[in-house]
Amino acid sequence: MVRHVLLRHAAATLGLALCAAAAAASDFVVRDHVGDGVFTAGIEGPASGADGALYVVNLGRDGTIGRVDPNGNAELFVSLPTGSIGNGIRVAGDGALLVADYSGHAVLRVDPATRAVSVFARLDGAHQPNDIAQAPDGTLYASDPDWSNPDNGQLWRIDRDGRASLLETGMGTTNGIEVSPDGRRLYVNESVQRTVWVYDRGDDGALSSKRLLIRFDDHGMDGMRCDADGNLYIARHGAGVVAIVSPAGQLLREVPLRGRRPTNVAFGGADGRQVFVTLQDRGAIETFRADRRGREYGQ
Repeated sequence: MVRHVLLRHAAATLGLALCAAAAAASDFVVRDHVGDGVFTAGIEGPASGADGALYVVNLGRDGTIGRVDPNGNAELFVSLPTGSIGNGIRVAGDGALLVADYSGHAVLRVDPATRAVSVFARLDGAHQPNDIAQAPDGTLYASDPDWSNPDNGQLWRIDRDGRASLLETGMGTTNGIEVSPDGRRLYVNESVQRTVWVYDRGDDGALSSKRLLIRFDDHGMDGMRCDADGNLYIARHGAGVVAIVSPAGQLLREVPLRGRRPTNVAFGGADGRQVFVTLQDRGAIETFRADRRGREYGQ
């Protein structure tokens, strides 16, 4: 009798272990969320809204923002003003979409209820901007590459009142940008130079102590986001992977994608563990489950 009980206990334990292993195995497995050609080659963004939808720029044609529901159905959310083309998106505390308008040299604000588009900040003297990051206190930071000159990148700060300040010039091709979960660090990558820099961030939003976090030997980089533990998920443009890098600069994992040219990543889903990746070469969105939630995930 004791033997039978022990065997049943062992079988139950093994069953639980196998279930846990199966659940873990499903993490970091990529599938399509939106198929080929739905978005243009300018597909970027992306950001999860409070409604659980994903917002991504350039649906069907440049100068638009698409709304993708949890089932992967994409529809037009808004057309931007003539001459504006969006790139990175963040969701403000009030639910508004903040959109980097690289052709208009501004950050736009899209009201989630009325869909009205207004200018939140103008970046006079900017090349773009390209991507934006939002600190916990609402301060924005914007990368500003000069694609005609790889050593002429810039970095901007946009305060909560929309006032923009140029923080640094003479950088590389500044691209992906993100703030740590505690708001104490800012990360900026340079695509051509294949470097990721980290700054200390003060209570007033000022930056200091710039230092190298990690350098890659090949391919480029694009957008990046932090998970709740501060690990960076970096779109490796040309490499066809999302690289996961610890706050100490250790490469933890590479997640292979179906496309080769990821442009950006965002967390979403009800528990914040769903990662969405925009693909330039496919005009599509791929997705996978992470083992922890994102710093920002909409809900």
